[in-house]
Amino acid sequence: MTEVIRYPSGSLRVFAIAGTQLPFPRLMMALNDWAARRCDAAVLAQTGRDHARYSHLSAVDFIDQRRFDACLAEADLVVAHAGMGTILSCAELGKPLVVMPRLASQAEHRNDHQADTARRMAHLSNVTVAGDAPALAAALDRLAETRAIPALRDRGNETAAQELILALRGFIWDREAPALPVRTGWPRGARA
Repeated sequence: MTEVIRYPSGSLRVFAIAGTQLPFPRLMMALNDWAARRCDAAVLAQTGRDHARYSHLSAVDFIDQRRFDACLAEADLVVAHAGMGTILSCAELGKPLVVMPRLASQAEHRNDHQADTARRMAHLSNVTVAGDAPALAAALDRLAETRAIPALRDRGNETAAQELILALRGFIWDREAPALPVRTGWPRGARA
């Protein structure tokens, strides 16, 4: 019988994602410290093969895709490493997402591609980037207090957003992405 994964009781449901390649103790410790002072938060964390014990998180090493999707759908907000799969899923669902990129200098990854990804995705209205524990706590407090689930910018352009999500998914998973229309110039707020 497979284990049923549920959010612990609490009014604010937070889903934390370390990814599947490596544990991310810096993120989990920062989240555990935040949850220790937030009795209104119920935090479910997918930690990877992390041997640490977190007293204020309901932690599991891995979650199968069906249960992962259900946990993500039920979450009020998401905290994660700067993985594109999570960023795309949260954008599609309109979930507020706080990302803490893994850093090579902290031996959390081979290079700093997650910091680059976070910088590029920070313009999305549902994404907040936190580089350290204090920034993570501040972002989570702000989102918890407002309980706002921000809508994606340019909400009137739903078709373009869906096309982008499909194209990125195709590129990442299938390598047969539909062609996107060529546009001149950078979108508003984008940086090279």
